Amino acid sequence: MSSQKIAVLGLGATGLSCVNFLLRQGEQGETISVFDTRQSPPGQDKLNPTVKLIKGELSGQLLARFELIIASPGIALATPALQFPAINGCEIIGDIELFARQLKKPAYRHAKLVTITGSNGKSTVTSLVGEMAVEANIKVAVGGNIGVPALDLLAPEIDLYILELSSFQLETTSSLHADIATILNVSEDHMDRYDCYGDYVAAKQRIYGHSKLVLFNRDDKLTYPKNETLNKVSFGFDQLDYGLVTDLHNSVFLAKKGTPILAVQSLKLSGKHNWLNALAAFALGSAAGLSEIAMLTALQQYSGLPHRCEFVAKINNVRWINDSKATNIGATQAALLGLSETIPGNVHVILGGDGKGADFSELAGVLNEIQGLIVCFGVDGQKIAKQNKRALLVNNLQQAVSQISTAAQSGDLVILSPACASLDMYKNFIARGDHFKRLVNTLAAGKSG
Repeated sequence: MSSQKIAVLGLGATGLSCVNFLLRQGEQGETISVFDTRQSPPGQDKLNPTVKLIKGELSGQLLARFELIIASPGIALATPALQFPAINGCEIIGDIELFARQLKKPAYRHAKLVTITGSNGKSTVTSLVGEMAVEANIKVAVGGNIGVPALDLLAPEIDLYILELSSFQLETTSSLHADIATILNVSEDHMDRYDCYGDYVAAKQRIYGHSKLVLFNRDDKLTYPKNETLNKVSFGFDQLDYGLVTDLHNSVFLAKKGTPILAVQSLKLSGKHNWLNALAAFALGSAAGLSEIAMLTALQQYSGLPHRCEFVAKINNVRWINDSKATNIGATQAALLGLSETIPGNVHVILGGDGKGADFSELAGVLNEIQGLIVCFGVDGQKIAKQNKRALLVNNLQQAVSQISTAAQSGDLVILSPACASLDMYKNFIARGDHFKRLVNTLAAGKSG
């Protein structure tokens, strides 16, 4: 990279990774300026002292003096201060574009690249493909919008990069040549960033760009690639390509072109949405050249991300799931929708906490699907309990677990999916989920003793 005046917009983890990358490439600190509107931006104590940090409102006139602007994902291209530099020919990119350009250099060309976006499930699929690669003994690096910034992953010894990418990151990316790219699904989100829903969808579609192969969701037309000439594979609930099949005993299997691969009952992940996530991960791993044995092993071992429909334990053939990160009604609806259809027994659910003024009547529909216990606790437990006449009210999470453990039968599933924040009783949703896991593990120890 030749010396030029470079502006990095936004510090934090991503901005700091950009600065450190530029310095590693031989840029002098004096040629780099970091801009941040915050007076105490995170990461400033780790910033190389030769790099200038400019705080306060962004100035288009000042930014126009730079040849290259690297904007953090939180800064939209539509930001007024970026309009003048753009008109004056300043190149504006993001950290993922820097990553893509680096990957074209001889030291990195051997590596394969998998890119993943979507409104929901992208972190689960990204981490699952990463686990598949680890199981296959591949030198893999996982990051992007999840965990480690992409530029911090770069290393010549890596054979496979798996990146989760947000629509924000894709706005400033044009050079990705992924071996396979996917949009898992699209639902309305970030409307405070985009002028219309179509702009949000268009940002997601940028991931397909120059990809050698694209993977789309047959059940979501917004994921279909606009360019018909691209090489395509797909996943969905039917039997086509990567899909689902049902045998004579009504057992459901993940399948490839109608041939069963793995019974969904072998997955620790729960819910139909996670069946699709598993199919997507298998398709992505296949395109990356991972062994089928390794992928199937990882699928059966993967417990999910912490506090997101996370498998905790199976006790007397009852599955216990921690979904403490479901801090709003929409997240709980997604977790519960159709869940009863995926297991042989009943679903029992634990809800409650601080609803932040939410209208819990929106939960009535999915609660009517639940045939097991509906146990509510917390400051808004009573409001939730009013949505279903079978609901029970208890004082705390320990009582909820105890109540359900007595009632649950073989084949049932128990899920903590609160639909509420945790601050009425816990420091955060993590503390709540950890408490739930301790309660379940104590229960498991007692049953095995």
